[in-house]
Amino acid sequence: MPKASRTQNGRALRVVGLVVPLTLFLTGCSKVSGLGYEEGLSSVNDTSLSLWQGAWITAGVVGIFTAGLIIWSAIFHRKKSEEFPKQTQYHIPIEVAYTLIPFIIVAVLFAYTARDESRITAKSTTEVMHDISVNGFQWAWQFSYPEAGANATVTGTPTQPPVLYMPQGERVRFTLNSSDVVHGFWIPAFMIQMQTLPGVTNHLEFTANKIGTYPGRCNILCGREHSGMVFSVKVVTPAEYQSYLSTLKASQS
Repeated sequence: MPKASRTQNGRALRVVGLVVPLTLFLTGCSKVSGLGYEEGLSSVNDTSLSLWQGAWITAGVVGIFTAGLIIWSAIFHRKKSEEFPKQTQYHIPIEVAYTLIPFIIVAVLFAYTARDESRITAKSTTEVMHDISVNGFQWAWQFSYPEAGANATVTGTPTQPPVLYMPQGERVRFTLNSSDVVHGFWIPAFMIQMQTLPGVTNHLEFTANKIGTYPGRCNILCGREHSGMVFSVKVVTPAEYQSYLSTLKASQS
């Protein structure tokens, strides 16, 4: 084998040796990591996490493959002489491939996104266990608990963010409204966000599965003090949740 060919083959093996381990590493991470999210925190996580992981793995594989092609071209198709290189007008199979492959990737991701979104936003066919009303206003949140009475409301301020209580393992229906402009009811750890719109009522249902306190915030620029429009979600046992409702009910007396 000519020396030049051996050199080129060696370089090709090095490129493959770099790309393959990176791909396997990325794929392996998807099995042990939520890529920024924890599995099982809520019913939304149970639905969305595999899509989140799949999208990142797809992006990683495409990125590595594209980088490999760039490196391949840079190594094996660099200028070798002063001779003008052969000109190719078109290559139909390659052009068809780089048109169809991105279309297929987008179509598959879109299909899975539409499927999971419909599951997350679907209303229960049976009666949910709890109702909580959420109202966004400039620049804080207001949470109402109808089970504790008509006036069982907790109102926050930018300096004193409110706490949203949820019972562990029991489905909650949220009724979302806005008093002024568009806000975003966002609980990052639960992989959930829905807009609160003036004049429009939105509904959202999900179950919190793990006891703890999780940050929430508005993720839509809503005015001067948008950055202070935060809240906390406190997931407690069902007994502790009932005790909290009793405290709210007693405070109205």
